[in-house]
Amino acid sequence: MPKSDASASSGPSSGPSSASPPASARLALVAAGVTVVLWASAFVSIRSAGTAYSPGALALGRLLAGALVLGVVLLARREGLPPRAAWPGILVSGLLWFGVYMVALNWGEQEVDAGTAAMLVNIGPILIALLGARFLGEALPPRLLAGMAVSFAGAVAVGLSMSGKDGHASVLGVALCLLAAVAYAGGVVAQKPALVHASALQVTTFGCAIGAVACLPFAGQLVAEAARAPWPATANMVYLGVFPTALAFTTWAYALARTTAGRMGATTYAVPALVVVMAWALLGELPGALTLVGGALCLAGVAVSRSRPRPSAPPASGAGGGRKEAAGESRH
Repeated sequence: MPKSDASASSGPSSGPSSASPPASARLALVAAGVTVVLWASAFVSIRSAGTAYSPGALALGRLLAGALVLGVVLLARREGLPPRAAWPGILVSGLLWFGVYMVALNWGEQEVDAGTAAMLVNIGPILIALLGARFLGEALPPRLLAGMAVSFAGAVAVGLSMSGKDGHASVLGVALCLLAAVAYAGGVVAQKPALVHASALQVTTFGCAIGAVACLPFAGQLVAEAARAPWPATANMVYLGVFPTALAFTTWAYALARTTAGRMGATTYAVPALVVVMAWALLGELPGALTLVGGALCLAGVAVSRSRPRPSAPPASGAGGGRKEAAGESRH
């Protein structure tokens, strides 16, 4: 199991890198930024597609579109099949994250209000940090834990503020949202070791394909609903497959290979804040005070969780240092 960023970014498929560590870190941060922006944009598209497609059909259509685009890119780049050592992680992440998570989330959000969904689904990044510490040997620095706590509070505030007065939560909906959070966390932690042996494109392509295969029982629903769905709903389903799935999951895997699972999970807490901005800009939904406060907390928590402590000053040396050490010893 990888226990450091260096081991995670080095693998048979990645080859030697000429980029300096700061440049590599900047690229990983840009990749993570692309991911959270596209995942936030999925909010508007899911609203449109969800009016015409059932949860399973929407997940299958999204995954088929994503797998098709990724497959074409993979063939064009001639990357081929991942090494055998990468397949356990690809299989588990494909079933959990691309399969179970997408269906459970689509279904769960129809059964609970936005505030309850935000509280339950956003347990995912916390589980990622805990599972990463248990199975990947990752550290749990205080800044990460503090930042995640702040962001989680912000995500719940955003969800509650967008629930309105008709909040509802069925037992089934709560269970589905919890299942989505667990599947998301398990998928991310399983994906991390696979990125040691295979490229981000390989891991994402075959994970997406495995998720699509797992969702094939919904093929009949997809065909029937596509025949009568309005074209904007179908267009949004295709958008979900091409951008928030094919592109965003690839940039996620690229960034995950170069940092810890816990820090990447914490980064996704920026999504609720971006959703507020996009709903304001694209849907004309003016955010209230609680929404704005929650969005600010999300971003502040992400900043804290991704920050690093300043290096401590080197100990004093020479005669002066010796005198200070002697004085310190004399006080004990």
